[in-house]
Amino acid sequence: MDGVAQKAKIMDKEGIRRAVTRIAHEIIERNKGTDKLALIGIRKRGVPLALRLAGKIRDIEGKEVPVGILDITLYRDDLGTRAQQPLVLQTEVPFSVDGKTIVLVDDVMFTGRTIRAALDAIIDLGRPRLIQLAVLVDRGHRELPIRADYVGKNVPTSRREAVEVRLQETDGEEDVAIMKEKEPGAIL
Repeated sequence: MDGVAQKAKIMDKEGIRRAVTRIAHEIIERNKGTDKLALIGIRKRGVPLALRLAGKIRDIEGKEVPVGILDITLYRDDLGTRAQQPLVLQTEVPFSVDGKTIVLVDDVMFTGRTIRAALDAIIDLGRPRLIQLAVLVDRGHRELPIRADYVGKNVPTSRREAVEVRLQETDGEEDVAIMKEKEPGAIL
C-alpha cells in the first residue's frame, strides 16, 4: 500500500486460527448444529475464511457444510465513482440458498456497504431462511445499520487508518495489521 505504514500488528497466524475456531463453535451453537447451514465467502479474503470455517465445522461436527463464492462487484454503490473499470469475477454458489441459513463471511467490516451489496447479491440467488454475518475484524465506522453476528476481533480505528488482512491463500503470509497514512514528508 503506497503512502501507508504499519502502525500495529493486531493478529498473528495463531490469533487468526483461534478466531476462526471460536467463530466456528459460535456458528454451530447459535444454529443448534449444521442442518440447512451454508457458508458464502465474499471475494477476495472472505473466501478462504469461509473455507477455513467449513473445515473447522467439519472437524467439530463431522458434517460437510457447503461453501459458495460471491463476487459483489456489480452490486457496489460506488461503481460509477471508481476511476478504474472494475474486474468482475465469477460468483460460484453450487447450491440453492432457498430455505437455508446462510453465513456470509468477509475479512474486515467497515462502513457496511460491502455487506449491503452482498445481501443484494444473495437475495438475487433466492430466498434464504436467515442470513448471518461472520467477519474476522470489525473496525467500526458503520454508515449503514448492519452488524456482524460473529466477530473474530473488534478493533477501534480512525478513518485515516486501514486494516490489512493477509492470508496464506491470497498473500503468502498470515497476519492482520492496522495501517496508518504516512505523514506528508515522512520517510518510511
